Amino acid sequence: MSGEGRPVVFTPMRAAIGRRMTRSKQSIPHFYVSMEMEMDSLLTALAGRNAGRAKEARVSVTACLVRVVALALGKHPAFNAVWKGDVLEEKSQANIGVAIALDDGLIAPALLDCGARDIDDIAGGLADLVVRARADKLRSSEVSDATFTLSNLGMFAVSRFTAIITPPQVAILATGRVIARPVVRDGQMVVRQVLEATLSADHRAVDGAGAACLLETCKELIEAPGPIFAPAG
Repeated sequence: MSGEGRPVVFTPMRAAIGRRMTRSKQSIPHFYVSMEMEMDSLLTALAGRNAGRAKEARVSVTACLVRVVALALGKHPAFNAVWKGDVLEEKSQANIGVAIALDDGLIAPALLDCGARDIDDIAGGLADLVVRARADKLRSSEVSDATFTLSNLGMFAVSRFTAIITPPQVAILATGRVIARPVVRDGQMVVRQVLEATLSADHRAVDGAGAACLLETCKELIEAPGPIFAPAG
């Protein structure tokens, strides 16, 4: 015989998340595409970038992924789009929503105009966004104007996961932790630092081939990371 339970009272944020995610899964025909990306070159470049910097001035892997997504969306604008009723509207500005865990739920405020920002600007903006999200001091545009979302759980022991699209966007990228994994190169077994990324996309707006091309662009940028650290523009 089980013990007595207690009713769970949802916070307004938790209830809002439940409504939005239910609507997303019921109304959006999700499909999923995953790809492995070798992070060794990026992590080496990032270590060089952060060498000698104070902790608060260091660039995070998440900031690099935001920059990667912004650059990739510039080449694949169909994924930088939002629904306006029954009309799909491609956006010229990449406002990357970044999932941030709060005590009573999850929020994904937008880092605005990421395509015009270099990696240090993105890193600083991201740190500021996290602080203000947790202090409930976000601007209205940051709450409502995201055009694409990144959900990174790399700071946890999560190898991969799939995420639910945030309406009215058409895609979200989910990334887990970097894992040392054996791979074959020129017939030899070597160890590489591997990230698995999974794109959830709206099949009304985009198709699998386009999703694969977007991920391939992300992979190319991560494995040859020069553009990530280059000046914006």
